Amino acid sequence: MSGWGSWLKGDSAAAAGSGAPAASGSNFHAITDTVSQDALFGPLQASDLEWTCAGGFTTETQTWYSFLEDGSFATSQIIHSAVGLWYPQVQMTFKYFNPKTGKKIWKSVNVTKFAAPPSAGAAGPQGDKRSSKAAEFTVLFTTTDAGEDKYTITANLDADLQLSWSFVRPAATQGWKLGAGPKGGFSYFGSNLGSPEGYVIHRFWPVAESEGHIISQGTAIDAKGKGMFVHAIQGMRPNLVAAKWNFANFQAQDEKLGRVSGIMMEFTTTPDYGSVAEGANARESLTVNIGSIVADGKLVAVSAATRSAGSPASEASRKSNSFARHLDPMLDQDTGYQAPQAIEFHWQAPLLDSASGKGDVDHKVEAQLKVDLGKPYPSSETHGLVDKVDVLAEIPYMVRKLVNYVAGTKPYIYQTLNPATLTLTLPGQYAGSGKGESTSIKGTLFEEHTFISG
Repeated sequence: MSGWGSWLKGDSAAAAGSGAPAASGSNFHAITDTVSQDALFGPLQASDLEWTCAGGFTTETQTWYSFLEDGSFATSQIIHSAVGLWYPQVQMTFKYFNPKTGKKIWKSVNVTKFAAPPSAGAAGPQGDKRSSKAAEFTVLFTTTDAGEDKYTITANLDADLQLSWSFVRPAATQGWKLGAGPKGGFSYFGSNLGSPEGYVIHRFWPVAESEGHIISQGTAIDAKGKGMFVHAIQGMRPNLVAAKWNFANFQAQDEKLGRVSGIMMEFTTTPDYGSVAEGANARESLTVNIGSIVADGKLVAVSAATRSAGSPASEASRKSNSFARHLDPMLDQDTGYQAPQAIEFHWQAPLLDSASGKGDVDHKVEAQLKVDLGKPYPSSETHGLVDKVDVLAEIPYMVRKLVNYVAGTKPYIYQTLNPATLTLTLPGQYAGSGKGESTSIKGTLFEEHTFISG
C-alpha cells in the first residue's frame, strides 16, 4: 500500500528540506485527533479522486483490489513518484495470485507519456483528472445513469499480459475520507501547520465489484470479483512518513448481512515526528488508525483512533479502540524483522446515520478478526503468503540509482491472502438485519504488514 517512488538521499527529517525538529511539543497533527467522532465520515467529492501529480517529493497511488470468484486475488496499481527536480517516475504494476494452483503473475512497468487527464481524444466526462493514460494503459472514470462510479482499466503490460477489467462502486455504498471538506483526511507533519513539512491522505471505495478479463499468456482469466479501491498521497519521502504500516481488506457476501467489508489502514510515525511528554527528551511515535465497516452494501461506520506507539496492548487507543495488533512475533531470517505469526484487527466506531452523515457516538459498531499467519520463516510455513516484497528492489531505476539509505533501513512488505471470519456487532439502533446481534461472517482477507525501519 505504501508508496515508495520518492526515496532519495536522506534518512531523517533533515532530508525533508529542513533541520531535524527539536524534541519539544507536537510536530505531527493526526487527522484522527482533529476530527470529532461524530463527524468521521467525509463524502468524496470529484476532486478527491483527481490526480494531483504534485511535485517536490510526493508519491501518489491509485490501487484496485479484487478477490475473484475462483478464489484468486488480483490488484492493479498506478504509482506517480515525484523526485525533486527530476522528471516524475510513473509505474503501473499488476499482481495475481491463485492459492489453489500456486499461479503467480507479477509485472511492474515504467510507463511513458503519462497524462492526467488523458490528452485529446478522451473528451467529455472521460477526460477529467480522475482518468489517466500512458502509452501502456488507459484508465477511464465514468458515472452511470444509476449513480455508480466506474473505473475501466485497459493495459498492455507485456507480450504475455493484457488487462481489460473494470471496478464499479455501487451507488448505495458511499466512498469516504476521514472528515469532510477540502482538508478532510489530511494528517500533517511539522510544527507549523501553515507550512507543513509533509502530509498523508487516503480516500476509499470500501466496496467495488470487478469484472472483465486478465489475459495471461493468451489465456483469459475471468476478473469477476469483490474488491475495493484506494487513492493515497504521501507528500513527503515515504521513509519519513512512517516506520510501519498495516492494511486490511476484508470482503464477503453473507446470507444475513449481504455485502460486507472491513477496511483498515494504520501507520506508525518515525521517531522524528510525534509528541513529547512533559519532561521527556525524545519524541514518542504515534500510531494512526482509520477504517470502515460496510454491512448490507451500505457504509455503517467509519473508525478513527490514535495511540502512542509504545502503549501496552491493554491500553485503549484514544477516542476509539481500533487497532491492528501483531501477535507472537518471531525473527524472519529473510528480512531481519520480528514478524507476526498472527494479526488481530479491531474496529470500534459510531453507527453512521446515512441521511445526515453523522456518527452516533452513543451507539457503536464493533468488529474484529484474527488471522493465523504461521511462521514468517521459512516462507513455506507462512499461511497464504502472496509475496514478501523487498521494496528497494522494486522502486524505479532512476530513483533506486539515487537512493542512499542508512544501514538498518530496509523496507519489506508482507502480503497474505487467507480465509477469515469477521465478527460484527451492530447496535440495536441499526435499521437493518443483525441489529443488536453479533454475527460471524466468513470471507476473504488480504492484508499487508510493512516494516520500514526498526
